[in-house]
Amino acid sequence: MPKRQYSFYPGCSSQKGASASNYLTSVEAMCDELDVELNEIPDWNCCSASIGYCGGGELPRLALSARNIALSEEHNRGQDIVATCAACWLATRETKERLEEDDDLMRETNQALAEAGLVLENTTRIRHMVEVLIEDIGYEEMGRHVKKPLEGMKIAGYVGCQTNRPFGIEGESFENPMYLDKLTETLGAESVKDYDRKVSCCGGALAFSEPEKSQALIKEIIEAAYDGGADMIVTPCPVCQMNVEIYQDEINAKYGTRFDMPVAYYSTLMAVAYGKTPKQAGLDGHVIRAKKLEKIAGKG
Repeated sequence: MPKRQYSFYPGCSSQKGASASNYLTSVEAMCDELDVELNEIPDWNCCSASIGYCGGGELPRLALSARNIALSEEHNRGQDIVATCAACWLATRETKERLEEDDDLMRETNQALAEAGLVLENTTRIRHMVEVLIEDIGYEEMGRHVKKPLEGMKIAGYVGCQTNRPFGIEGESFENPMYLDKLTETLGAESVKDYDRKVSCCGGALAFSEPEKSQALIKEIIEAAYDGGADMIVTPCPVCQMNVEIYQDEINAKYGTRFDMPVAYYSTLMAVAYGKTPKQAGLDGHVIRAKKLEKIAGKG
């Protein structure tokens, strides 16, 4: 069977050496097992998901993501663009749709890109990696590759904001998307039913500007997971993973809690279930060790 090929946009946080580089590690291990080839967009740049809203204006913000799309159309022609970062997916997909809807803005964007010798056709699909897993591969096929079922684990599927609204995953409820629950169960673990903070915001960049507000939101996300009996939280978003994991000590000090909840990516779970080593699964990149996953990954 030929490899499935996609034009890959790693994004700033998930590239090698960045804060979510273990995400990329686990995605590569997962894709290797599923015979998926990710062709990185040459010379890609930041999607401007955050800085683009800080006064630079709409055209510069959209032009940054448009440049990535144009580069993909030039070098990886005919391949869907796939992002693993929720913010990158959101910004790139928004750019595609805004430019489809506004001929004047499309013309201005192409004028800007022409300075770099690029032309945007804007015909490429923009997809999140979980869309590829669900729509192109499917749960049944993903389940066939399980070598080390995640038995004895109970996992809270934390979707967060950006993979849920405004676009969401096709066929899923905005209020209660079930794909992380289904994936968790496909890998042999138990999902937390009725996890009521599944689509709550973690505070995003408020973690830096107004940490007390962000930490109050994170506290509720973690508490709900504990209330459901979870051993760990799983998410598709690098910002969600970072915020919910790394601020637990500060929350404990402020609220008198005793949180020690591992927070992993769906791709980490898959890599472990597919028999990859702890390093291949990116488990060495966690601040709070996912000890149960490490134990399963370390089995002979």
